[in-house]
Amino acid sequence: MKPYPHHYSVEARATGSGDVELRSGDLPTIATAAPIEFDGPGGRWSPESLLVAAVADCFALTFRAVARASRLEWSVLRCRAEGTLNRMENVTRFVAMGIDAELTLPQGGNADAARRILEKSERSCLVARSIDLPVELRPIVTIAGQG
Repeated sequence: MKPYPHHYSVEARATGSGDVELRSGDLPTIATAAPIEFDGPGGRWSPESLLVAAVADCFALTFRAVARASRLEWSVLRCRAEGTLNRMENVTRFVAMGIDAELTLPQGGNADAARRILEKSERSCLVARSIDLPVELRPIVTIAGQG
């Protein structure tokens, strides 16, 4: 692993309508749009689905690392994350996040050890631990034709 701090950069490109394109380095471009719940077209990733997906993905990757370090033999992990978005005190935000983790062990596996490793993975998932944090806006405004 590389030493901290790690830096991640994503560019969002939008026009007045249509998809927003997300790009990061040499990764494939992702087309996003508002979800159906916010009158979006559907059929696209949205900021809301990407946030919940980040929790599920991070949990699965964290579990993989913790299981390897613990020498846990396992076959398949199915992880379903569900975020609840609500409006409270005039602010729309995620108010709950749940993770359903379904783990399959090979014959002779230790279910108690596996449960402990799943719990440790949830406590160690950096995305889940990072959701409730201040956001700093650093705007840059450029006017076309003015440098």
